[in-house]
Amino acid sequence: MSAPLVTPLGPTANPEVAQLATFFNETLGFCPNSVLTMQHRPAIATAFIELNKAVMANQGRVTSALKRLVGYLSSHAAGCQYCQAHTILAAERYGAPQEQLDHIWEFATHPAFSAAERAALAFAVAASAVPNAVNDELSDALRAHWNEGEIVEILGVVSLFGFLNRWNDSMGTTLESGAVAAGQQYLAGQGWSPGKHA
Repeated sequence: MSAPLVTPLGPTANPEVAQLATFFNETLGFCPNSVLTMQHRPAIATAFIELNKAVMANQGRVTSALKRLVGYLSSHAAGCQYCQAHTILAAERYGAPQEQLDHIWEFATHPAFSAAERAALAFAVAASAVPNAVNDELSDALRAHWNEGEIVEILGVVSLFGFLNRWNDSMGTTLESGAVAAGQQYLAGQGWSPGKHA
């Protein structure tokens, strides 16, 4: 695709969306073009931002950084380059250790990841697969490390990015420069490129 399916509106096109979208200044440093596109129907944009805030709120052990790494692996499983760049950028901004950023594809074996993190990340990959690949072994591993509320948080992230992956890949949403830079820094060595989001 040479251009997005729908042109994003300006960041001040809808005052309510603009006010809510200040949330992304913390998470990404900019309002994503996906949200600017959603505001063609402001109720979708505002509902999405509120869901994003609820899902990504730090409730404790499922840290803000881990949630972004879950989002990254979920987006990687779905093949969405736009969301991969956003989530790796946000993971960095929320303090994911450099070793985790550098070795995210080796989460199952790399010592930078705890057993609890491995269980959450493996679950994210399986939950994002089509058809769904969550099985008893993954569920048992998840329950061994996380309580039910924490599991809801983890699956909330996967589900949020299920929406975003389909939105941005189908829309051909243009990547912002900060997200492109993060993608090139952390992901290009594993074959990432902006693709249709350039």
